[in-house]
Amino acid sequence: MRNRLILLAFTFLGIPFILQAQTIRNTPHNLSISGQGITTASSASEMDMCSACHTPHRAVPQTPLWKQSATGTTYKTYNSSTTQAVIGQPTGSSLLCLSCHDGTIALQTNSIFSPHINFSGKNMQSIQGSSLSHDLSDDHPISFTYDASLAYADNELVLPSSLPKEIKLENEQLQCTTCHDPHNNMNGDFLTITNRYSELCITCHEKQYWNSSSHNNSSARWNGVGTYPWSHTPYQSVSENGCENCHEPHGAGGQERLLNYSSEEDNCLYCHDGNVASTDIQIQINKPYSHNVYKYIGLHNPEEQALLYTSHVECVDCHNPHASTNANASAPIANGFIRGVKGIEANGNGTTTIQFEYELCYRCHADSPNKPASPTSRQIDQDNVRLEFDLNNPSYHPVEGPGKNSDVPSLISPYSESSIIYCTDCHASNGASSPAGPHGSIYPHILKYRYQTDDNTPESFQNYELCYQCHERNSIINAMGMFGRKVHKKHIVRENASCNICHDPHGISSSQGNTTNNSHLINFDLSVVSPDPRTSKLEYVSLGHRGGECYLSCHGENHSPKRYR
Repeated sequence: MRNRLILLAFTFLGIPFILQAQTIRNTPHNLSISGQGITTASSASEMDMCSACHTPHRAVPQTPLWKQSATGTTYKTYNSSTTQAVIGQPTGSSLLCLSCHDGTIALQTNSIFSPHINFSGKNMQSIQGSSLSHDLSDDHPISFTYDASLAYADNELVLPSSLPKEIKLENEQLQCTTCHDPHNNMNGDFLTITNRYSELCITCHEKQYWNSSSHNNSSARWNGVGTYPWSHTPYQSVSENGCENCHEPHGAGGQERLLNYSSEEDNCLYCHDGNVASTDIQIQINKPYSHNVYKYIGLHNPEEQALLYTSHVECVDCHNPHASTNANASAPIANGFIRGVKGIEANGNGTTTIQFEYELCYRCHADSPNKPASPTSRQIDQDNVRLEFDLNNPSYHPVEGPGKNSDVPSLISPYSESSIIYCTDCHASNGASSPAGPHGSIYPHILKYRYQTDDNTPESFQNYELCYQCHERNSIINAMGMFGRKVHKKHIVRENASCNICHDPHGISSSQGNTTNNSHLINFDLSVVSPDPRTSKLEYVSLGHRGGECYLSCHGENHSPKRYR
């Protein structure tokens, strides 16, 4: 009998069960005296590996010869703004599992119909990972109807008719036994299908973009420095862990959406600290000027509108972890790192999937009521960057499309008058080896290079390094003929006037400015420039090709006007 394969077949709720005693023998569910786990019987025969849970007589009615008593507990169930399922109290086989695994009655002899069996060691409540408690809000939902209606409503669930044979529903409900086979531990954790490379997760979840995403395909491994990121799995690479890079199906720290950690950013930065991912994002966020994801807790919601009404920034506001790749693109097309995120289009409408990078920036920096204010007190005040970059404007930096000026001799190759740039060409982490994107910088406004805006700033490549990435320095202050020497050299070299005093780097809204007074990004800094006392005017007037005149007072000198040709 000891060496014989023992098969017990029965049907429970219409589902056939085949118990293979030899399969159970070396698993934690072998609670007999021969078991190898922490909890085993202190006496009784080897065949009691089944009798800890089942009995041929006096079984609990309508169960598979079950002898464990039900707890009668009311459970706190899973809840999320992103689920369409109606999740109630546990039913069916899930109740049988919870009669041991809720950590309340565990394997105590007064809850078992065979009081002659005594258990040695620790009970189920003290075994790591086996006690779910009364609070199931941090566990994958169970006992909900999984039918075609739910799949269509969710839009990222596989139709039940397409589920593999290993994934069994109970009366159209998902139960513990959908993912776990209590009699077979060949895949570990009694899983019906291995979850290496997310194989179990994706039998039901069909996330948009996932197949081509970095989290599904990256072979990156932990480098041995800092905190090990995958303590709850046996897998050693990003692709092997897949979904479990961020999610934990039982005992999740971030209950809603079953994230590993309650703080949203921790789910990203445990890998994106340079110890798994090749770049260290964490060190960038700790710089003086950053998109400070640590500042906000529990405000992001995947269901929120494209336009942000509540000010916050989390990693997942800019990056879709199910979609992100390292694919490059050319401006203004969004690259793979920000694929599949929401944004605001140039016309002000929301979109669930951005096409252009600037649409992502517009979520917070355009029509949002809590958008950051302009850092400079301008003659024309505007803090909506969508309006500043509008292609109908009198002038703008070429973010949405090529600029208005067809004669910009200072541009450094490969830039030309037809070039388009990204917001992140200017706003990004500083440092040559820093990762792309506006994570953090030592310079204000998360600028990639130094850009001094203070008056009385000595001109140098270092002080205007941002401008001189695209505009050749010698051309600006020397090589543009009379206009260069008389205007730029006089002001930024001799007068130590910052570029920012005259030029608004984003652009001037067409509803506020005009092509005569506000070409070439002219929009004066009112903290330095004031109206001309003789004419009471404060304006720049374009006189055509490389010509203009100014009415203003600056540095104690009145322009009534001053003309430049």
